[in-house]
Amino acid sequence: MNCRHCRTPLGRAPSDTFVDLGAAPPSNAFLREADLLRAEAHFPLKVFACPTCALVQVDEVQRHDLLFSDDYVYFSSYSRSWLEHARRFVGEAVDRLGLDASSRVLEVASNDGYLLQYVRERGIPCVGVEPTAGTARVARERGIDTVEVFFGRESARALVAERGRFDLTVANNVLAHVPDIDDFVAGFAEALAPTGSASFEFPHLLELVAMNQFDTIYHEHFSYLSLRAVERILAAHGLAVWDVETLPTHGGSLRVWASPVAAAREARPSVARLRAREAAAGVGTPGFHAGLQAATERVKDDLLAFLIAEKRAGRRVVGYGAAAKGNTLLNFAGVRPDLLAFVADASPHKQGRFLPGSRIPVRAPEALREARPDVVLVLPWNLREEIVGQLAFVRAWGGRFATAVPTLQVF
Repeated sequence: MNCRHCRTPLGRAPSDTFVDLGAAPPSNAFLREADLLRAEAHFPLKVFACPTCALVQVDEVQRHDLLFSDDYVYFSSYSRSWLEHARRFVGEAVDRLGLDASSRVLEVASNDGYLLQYVRERGIPCVGVEPTAGTARVARERGIDTVEVFFGRESARALVAERGRFDLTVANNVLAHVPDIDDFVAGFAEALAPTGSASFEFPHLLELVAMNQFDTIYHEHFSYLSLRAVERILAAHGLAVWDVETLPTHGGSLRVWASPVAAAREARPSVARLRAREAAAGVGTPGFHAGLQAATERVKDDLLAFLIAEKRAGRRVVGYGAAAKGNTLLNFAGVRPDLLAFVADASPHKQGRFLPGSRIPVRAPEALREARPDVVLVLPWNLREEIVGQLAFVRAWGGRFATAVPTLQVF
């Protein structure tokens, strides 16, 4: 394959391989009961690092319009901590940029309206762009103006022709999800007002490697992003980074602020500091990811050894959180229902289905009280505190919790 940004050929040198997780089905392709009688398509989950522009990426082995289909099951509003994160961001952005009723806000990948509801509450005109029908429908039911389309240069032009340009564009956890990252970023250059600002949030590649967060790798994530790579891509479309914030979300994320070069915003010291931090860590060099493969295999081995030991001791282990990252972990480790009886999840859109690949059933959280498991394996480790707090009742019968990433912990 060639790098999707700079077109450098990838895979010719062993050091181009960032990590190889074998093959797996798309992580959000949840199964219905009738699907259990059919074969599932598995695709390579091999990640490459571009030696030229430092973009870490998977090949588009599965078309993005099939990954983000009408049956897409991820709805943002089922995480309380994520809703609070969105509410807090809106308040800070309004104050920082001086937004008011005369401003316009655009969110790309607006999902079920989880963030724009707070923009609307402040009386600021806003519109969401969301390609998945189910989440877009929920957003509209909440009164959020939502355009159902994949975002890029052409769709941005059409949106601007109809609605005008925007003072703030927001893209949370979507920059990694697009196969044509240049066309996507070009859309923001088209949509922004001359003095407007764009906010991009994405998991930080530096944290992925430092904390062995390999389970954030799945087919919906085409790119794994550093400031170095993102700055280069934004600059190619006339956008300059003027601030960057480090966030605790998703195990460690960046919020990058950018504006048209012509806006001439002075970069804050945070940008230079993070550039230096990435350079010191070796981002863009083979040494940066040299130990990642071995680290991922240790997690797999430790998880399997734990689950087998619990089974042999007659103890029951179930999961909580039918998250995409959990599906990466379970499929890489080869975990099946004999080792993890079921996974509970608060989203009714996932309940009654089966995890892709592992075919572990998904049940409502009430199933935990009925099953009284000995151990609950928390799969979305980034929400560990929130989930353990919600499931405190598990302690009543002596139940314990566990997480597998970055290392196995039972507590």
